[in-house]
Amino acid sequence: MRIGLLGGSFDPAHGGHLYVSDIAKKALKLDYVWWLVSPGNPLKPAPNALAVRLKRARLLARDQRIIVTGIEQRLRTRYTIDSITALKRRFPHVTFIWLMGSDNLEQFSRWRRWRDIAAQLPIVVVRRPGSVLASLNAPLARRPGMARSLGPAPSLLVLDGPRSRESSTALRARGAAAEAMLNLTP
Repeated sequence: MRIGLLGGSFDPAHGGHLYVSDIAKKALKLDYVWWLVSPGNPLKPAPNALAVRLKRARLLARDQRIIVTGIEQRLRTRYTIDSITALKRRFPHVTFIWLMGSDNLEQFSRWRRWRDIAAQLPIVVVRRPGSVLASLNAPLARRPGMARSLGPAPSLLVLDGPRSRESSTALRARGAAAEAMLNLTP
C-alpha cells in the first residue's frame, strides 16, 4: 500500500490542501492520502482547537481516499520526524511518501531534524503559487545525494499542475479582517 502523508495545522483546511492531495494521488498512484492534522506547529502561532480543525478538514475532504486524522495527538508526537518514525513502526508494510506544497519546502530546513526526515521518506513537492522556485533554492533541493525522482529516500520529486492560490495564512488574515470590520459597525 502507498500512502501520501500531508502534515500541517490545517488552520483552516482549504483548496490548496486538496490540490496537493489530488495531484499526488494521480501522479503517484497513491492508495490514500492521510492529512496529519497536528496538535500544534512549533513554527506557527497557536492554532484553533484540534477538534475544530479536524471537523473542518473532514468537511472539505469528501474524497474517501483522503483520510483526515489527528493521529499525532494519539501518538503523542510533536515533530514530523517523531510522527514518521512512529507511523513506520506501526505500519511496517506501508510505503509512506511525504507530501508538501512548495511553500513549505522554502522553510523545510527549519523543521527539526529535516535531514533525517528526508533520509526516512521520499519527499514529493507540489508547486504552489508564489513559491514555484522553492524547488530550486531550498536547502533540501541542493542537498548532495538527493535523487531527483521518486525512489527510496533520500529522494525529491517536484510535481506541477494548475495551481491553487488558497493558503491557510491568507484565509486566517481575511477572517481576522472581516471580524475587525464587524466590530467597527454600529
